[in-house]
Amino acid sequence: MTLSVPLSLLDLTRVRKDESASEGIARSVRLARTADRQGYHRLWFAEHHNAPTIASSATSLMIQHVAAQTENLRVGSGGIMLPNHSPLVIAEQFGMLETLYPGRIDLGLGRAPGTDGATMNALRRDGREADRFPNDVLELHGYLSGNSIIAGVNAYPGAGTHVPLYILGSSLFGARLAAQFGLPYAFASHFAPAALNDAARIYRETFDADGPLAGPEAQPHFIVAANVIAADDATTALDQRRRAEDGWLQTFLGRGRSLSPEDLRAVRGHPQAQQILGMLERTIVGTQSDVVSGLEALVREVQADELILVNLAVAEEHQHRTLELLAPSAGRQGGAQQKTGELTAS
Repeated sequence: MTLSVPLSLLDLTRVRKDESASEGIARSVRLARTADRQGYHRLWFAEHHNAPTIASSATSLMIQHVAAQTENLRVGSGGIMLPNHSPLVIAEQFGMLETLYPGRIDLGLGRAPGTDGATMNALRRDGREADRFPNDVLELHGYLSGNSIIAGVNAYPGAGTHVPLYILGSSLFGARLAAQFGLPYAFASHFAPAALNDAARIYRETFDADGPLAGPEAQPHFIVAANVIAADDATTALDQRRRAEDGWLQTFLGRGRSLSPEDLRAVRGHPQAQQILGMLERTIVGTQSDVVSGLEALVREVQADELILVNLAVAEEHQHRTLELLAPSAGRQGGAQQKTGELTAS
């Protein structure tokens, strides 16, 4: 039941109600170790700010922490929101990471601020920085390749490390830019599924193998994000999905108050709730065979070269079980007979 493309993971380092950030980070580390043992290709962390339920705001530090406690996974950003930063500083940070963990670091880049307007102001940004994104990517690449486009300015460490760049996006802008530059592209269909098919088509049709950042043998590499929950039985998987959806409704509709189970059942039929749950359209839930079949169908639909999975299971034991059941390693079938030793169920 091995999938036909590499399987990777995106982790937001969730912090649950009534737990500390350190507990959320520790859970991400445990999941990363499981992913490392099970043969997943890469693990990315996302930059978000002023989000009490997400602990990966200092993304490069989270990458370093996890890289230090794993052996085989590529670890990187999904992504660094480049408008929030100087390209030189990011080149120095990721040059340092590549120096410490050679051959294991990825740098995925987004052009959104990853936060709200007030927080953007606190970051000393005014929103116009996104207009510089293409030029900032070129500048960043120059530092990492050792061919700085800023005379007399280099990244130390960083110069000559050639940390691979990935463009991330949830619209057609990123697809066009990645194709123009000759870079890999990752589409955020785990929360913005509407433009997935158009993005896949435009990226492949306009990919420039001679683009300014293309490697010597450049070809399209399209990464698709999808939410998954796999369980030993369909009932468990569907229960985890319901709990995950309740969490989304709580986040978007709670407005600072805790919604009761009765409240959540009542709001599910409202148009606003349906719009929120529509963000999770690319969610594949079920037994191992159900999810593998669904992922293969997604690969065929958009000619994906790689899948990056968002583990939507709520309870930690089911998060680990999802990783075991979908594992790229040959030992996936043996997962049913073993439990993860480091697991702390919740």
